[in-house]
Amino acid sequence: MTKQPSDVEIAQAHTLEPIADIAAKAGIPEAALMPYGTNKAKVDITKIGDLSQAKGKVVLVTGVSPTPAGEGKSTTLIGLTDALANLGHNAIVALREPSLGPVMGIKGGAAGGGYSQIVPMEDINLHFTGDFHAITAANNTLAAMIDNHIHQGNQLGIDPRRVTWHRCLDVNDRALRTVVTGLGGPAHGVPAQTGFTITAASEIMAILGLATDLEDLRKRLGDITVGYTYDQKPVTARELNAEGALTALMRDALHPNLVQTLGGTPAFVHGGPFANIAHGCNTLLATKTAQLFGDIVLTEAGFGADLGGEKFMDIKARFGDLDVAGAVVVATIRSQKYNGGQAREDLTTENLKALRKGVVNLERHVENLRKFGVQPVVALNNFWSDTDAEREFMRDWAKDFGVALEFSDVWAKGGAGATDLAKALLENLSEGTSKQLYDPAQGVEASIETIATEIYRAERVEYSSKALKDLKYIKDNGWDNFPVVISKTQYSFSDDPAQLGAPEGHVLHVRELQTRTGAGFVVVLTGDVMTMPGLPKVPSANNIDVDKDGVISGLF
Repeated sequence: MTKQPSDVEIAQAHTLEPIADIAAKAGIPEAALMPYGTNKAKVDITKIGDLSQAKGKVVLVTGVSPTPAGEGKSTTLIGLTDALANLGHNAIVALREPSLGPVMGIKGGAAGGGYSQIVPMEDINLHFTGDFHAITAANNTLAAMIDNHIHQGNQLGIDPRRVTWHRCLDVNDRALRTVVTGLGGPAHGVPAQTGFTITAASEIMAILGLATDLEDLRKRLGDITVGYTYDQKPVTARELNAEGALTALMRDALHPNLVQTLGGTPAFVHGGPFANIAHGCNTLLATKTAQLFGDIVLTEAGFGADLGGEKFMDIKARFGDLDVAGAVVVATIRSQKYNGGQAREDLTTENLKALRKGVVNLERHVENLRKFGVQPVVALNNFWSDTDAEREFMRDWAKDFGVALEFSDVWAKGGAGATDLAKALLENLSEGTSKQLYDPAQGVEASIETIATEIYRAERVEYSSKALKDLKYIKDNGWDNFPVVISKTQYSFSDDPAQLGAPEGHVLHVRELQTRTGAGFVVVLTGDVMTMPGLPKVPSANNIDVDKDGVISGLF
């Protein structure tokens, strides 16, 4: 029996087209390319024309509630884009950049899988074009300037106990979650308890994701709230005169990165904010640039449609004035059996009872997307353990529920494995019908209530005493018209990860609210949020190596 090659082996066996040829295929002018070697480049947004004229149709690729077995959302998106290209469309991928922490931690590489990948996958998964390093440098420069201001006399009266800005690092390192800085005596600063987040959790990452040009980037960086004074007044990066240095560090990172799929389709890979405490999408600039040159742009949002999908529609699409023409919900038979109560270790066993019980999870996500004015298509990723009876059940369910469903084999076949899915998507595209779920002008509390009842199907929202104080502070500072990012478990529609399927009538417990004045949204915390992950007992880093010829192995 022939051994199936690993993702990195498949990618390394592929001959990449020169990035100049990929750009020409999309219609991107050569003068706009900022090459990083021969296989990747940045695209200078000042040399490509007016982004307000971007007309390509945007398709959101999202998924069901994530399960431990994985659903293959990015893999599906990449293969589906190749399938659309095979049908004659100028289709373009727009994805987030992988964070180095999860690559070395529990997740491994994040550039698709099998014969549906973006390449060069080693570069994309590791340092790429240095965007994450730029964000890390900008984030930590701001942290140093805060500490220096306090050390040098503290003219603004910043309370060291109320500095909210943490340092960051793109490495999973639990030992840095809580640290004390400024030890060693007066010459070494003012002692303070602080911590590190992973770079993807930095507000500067979210700002990069939403900035529309260099001046907007500068304004947003200046608007960052870094802490509070002794009389509880917010202090911004602008008051520290930091926005110029931060913009200089972020200048080149603002330009989208261009690579390619294994099928030779252009792919923008840019930005990577968390889908829990931020909006979880690739940059608005990458999507707009893809729209300017492609007729169909496939982009994704983190986790399921209740988290990343909602934030894509209510945050990214709102800020970018995007008309979303369609959506794809990626699911598996395994995921629906899991939501129906089947144990993870038993998911390869046929179980129509669990499938029938668990498919309500997929139903709920489809229903929710329809509330945004789009008609979703279901992509059901094939697995070797799926039985004919289970596939037939899913076909009958889709017919009864009134949703297009096609099976996907992109992992094994690349774009050729998604031809029927591509045709179904094309038949369900629309224009001018997408909308947001709520109006931020109604206030933060009302926006939370809308999402909780309409998307999560909660009966009510319950606030802790801390959250109620936060709400008052938000109103007092004029932030009550910001859109909201609700941070909750990705595994359930409720805030309890054990409630699988499609729970309703539950209570959403809000424990704290944090305002991201640079990004322009309020983060609503419903549970413990880990912004600096740790490594597992056996991290993916243990499997990564380099041979004598410099060839990397073990990335996935």
